[in-house]
Amino acid sequence: MRVRAIAAALGLLAFLPGAMPVADLHIDIAKLRSAKGMVRICLTADPKNFPACVDDARATTRSVPASDTAITFGALPQGDYAMAVIHDENGNNKLDTLAGIPREGFGFSRNPAILFGPPRFAAARFTLRSDAERQQIRMKYMF
Repeated sequence: MRVRAIAAALGLLAFLPGAMPVADLHIDIAKLRSAKGMVRICLTADPKNFPACVDDARATTRSVPASDTAITFGALPQGDYAMAVIHDENGNNKLDTLAGIPREGFGFSRNPAILFGPPRFAAARFTLRSDAERQQIRMKYMF
């Protein structure tokens, strides 16, 4: 009986805020062609909102100067994520395109091959399990 009470109490702890296991994610941005503008990062666990994160209230976004190539997201719930990165060189808060082809740099977690359009969530998905998780994003430029 006492074992059941302890197990039930431990089960309730999982629902308390802050009780979910968390980890830090370390990101290294490689192959930026310049230090101009901003690097914009979208981190999501929702496949439906990848890569834009537009309708994802739980997405984590960050904008940092392009000179900052090492970024850390702290205290993220452990689980599966995918990340999209753009190099907004002119600072207009969007990825500029010409006939649908990006004119600014872009990259994704796990650096999947890019054929026509962005990769699917599954191709960029990684699992955050511990503070040792590191993603290196290699930027790509079409022009």
